[in-house]
Amino acid sequence: MNKIRFLYSIVLLSFLGFAQQKSADSLMQVLGKTKNDIDKTNLLNAISDSYKVVDPKKMFVFGNQALDLAKKINYTIAQGNAYLNLGNSKIIEGDYKAAINYFQQAQEIFENENPTPNTKDEIASGLAKSYGSIGIVLSEQSNYAKALQFYLKSVKIYEKLDDQVRCAKLYNNIGVIYKSQKSDFKALEFFVKAEKIQSKLKDENISITLTNIANCYLNQNNLEKANFYYNEAKKVLDKHPNPRALGEWYNNKGLLKKAEKNTIEAIENWQNAITTFQSIDDKFGLADTFLYLGQLYFEQQSLDKALESTNQALQIAKQIEVVEQQMLCEKLISEIYNKKGNASQALLHFQNYSALKDKLINEENIRKSVESSMNYEFEKKELLQKEAQEKREFLIQEEAKSFKLKMLFGTLIGLLVLGIIFLIYNRNQLKKTLTLQKELAEYEQKALHLQMNPHFVFNCLGSISSFIVQNGTDSAIKYLAKFSKLMRLTLEYSKESLIPIDKEIESLQNYLELEQLRFNNNFDFSITKSTEIEDDVALPPLLLQPFVENAIIHGVIPKKTKGKIKVDFQIDKESLVCTIEDDGVGCETSKKVKENSVSVHKSMAIDIIKKRLEMIASSTHKNATISIEEINANNNNSGTKVVLKLPIQYIQ
Repeated sequence: MNKIRFLYSIVLLSFLGFAQQKSADSLMQVLGKTKNDIDKTNLLNAISDSYKVVDPKKMFVFGNQALDLAKKINYTIAQGNAYLNLGNSKIIEGDYKAAINYFQQAQEIFENENPTPNTKDEIASGLAKSYGSIGIVLSEQSNYAKALQFYLKSVKIYEKLDDQVRCAKLYNNIGVIYKSQKSDFKALEFFVKAEKIQSKLKDENISITLTNIANCYLNQNNLEKANFYYNEAKKVLDKHPNPRALGEWYNNKGLLKKAEKNTIEAIENWQNAITTFQSIDDKFGLADTFLYLGQLYFEQQSLDKALESTNQALQIAKQIEVVEQQMLCEKLISEIYNKKGNASQALLHFQNYSALKDKLINEENIRKSVESSMNYEFEKKELLQKEAQEKREFLIQEEAKSFKLKMLFGTLIGLLVLGIIFLIYNRNQLKKTLTLQKELAEYEQKALHLQMNPHFVFNCLGSISSFIVQNGTDSAIKYLAKFSKLMRLTLEYSKESLIPIDKEIESLQNYLELEQLRFNNNFDFSITKSTEIEDDVALPPLLLQPFVENAIIHGVIPKKTKGKIKVDFQIDKESLVCTIEDDGVGCETSKKVKENSVSVHKSMAIDIIKKRLEMIASSTHKNATISIEEINANNNNSGTKVVLKLPIQYIQ
């Protein structure tokens, strides 16, 4: 399942300066000496907040005391903060209905509070916390579209307040949304963005972000990097204990050990997770852990243990009303009963699974989620562009004034001559540019035709037919969905001269998964991207796919053993370096077994790509190169490495 539930609590209340740094015990001592009701209310809220990591029940008790006193003295801002504390205590206990009710009451208070010069920032911060906390509840209930809407409302306020600590937390939570939608590369972008801020500020909560980064690499099957970030997260947790974060860390470390085929250590980690979650009554975490154990026991054919663990997970999921957890449990229980030969129970639980599946967010909701994020990024970029344009216009006006004062008749004549020369030069350059663009478009169209060649399409349709004949309806549907998505992406990207690098990665991942299904998982693959690569870095569409196809068809598939394909994107000075590497039979061996028709197709593809690189170099006035080399091990061919160096370009 590897569902990330690693969200930050948004509530870190800003009370009296001394209250922020003191433990619950020291705050209690101060409370006993305080006579002013306003200070008492703030202290009670601070004490409540200090218990959020270790004891949600005490957090609730002191939050209630703060609320009662705040109502008595009509201190509305403290009422809002108390509601936030009460909501956070209920999140930890898994009582989402109560949590969201408290957060909405806090939201109403902060939205209706009249700000003064002394309170406007505190009110804005309280409203941002309310939005962010509501987003957490919605995310844990799998309502990702609405969760993202509230996160974006919250982060806009924090960015305006220049609150880097809470911005980092929201970036992390937005990353969780993308991770839940299986957009790993976009998720990793936000996690890394959060990690950079937290590292700079030496924020102890960085353990959560590091674990989320590790989860992304685990999902990409990059076990080495995943293990590195899990270990870095554990170092922070050892210095700054956080039971909820530690429980999630044990859960995800267990998934890593399972991926490494170390089932003993996987179970040990999940047992530690159970102990940790039980200490703070974290029901959501417990449900995840028991489900992980159920899945492992099922894979080991220990059906009774699998059924016991999964039923525990299901009961907890029902208690906290998390539909996605319930759905996954019902599906696994159905599979367990099917293995046990109990057809009636298998059918009953499959029906339960189908009904729960219908309650989850549909594809339209996911699309709205992505659109909401894109609108936010667009609005932010538009604002920055507007500010930059205003500055440019001001500078132009000042320069014009200065120029008028210094301008002479002879200068006008000189400018006139220069203008004529410039117009002639510009006209020639425009002609060259149009010619170049026309040639580039022609070669991009040829690249599209090669990617969508009939041979590839017929193979895909044949694979779908084969799945259906073999009674693999689910596989056929999955394959067809990926095939249609690839065709859609290919047609969509072919209209553009440049596409964002994440879109290219998405297309390559979809294509590789498609071929993986077609060839019965005869190869593994990984796609990695340097964190130095910015969001708006772009590259020409349909440039890498022919080399990836070559790596599959002529590299790893002819092997007698399972192959591996690596695709990597890095920054080297002013170049974007794209590397496609396989551990297949190598170029020389491949040439001996290629069929003539396929060989002609690939030869055309490489020629066209080389021509496209020449066009790119001409239009950007920077180098665009390609190199193809054998990878040798003990004088035996052991693969092929293709390296493309492209000029760094950006989406306008």
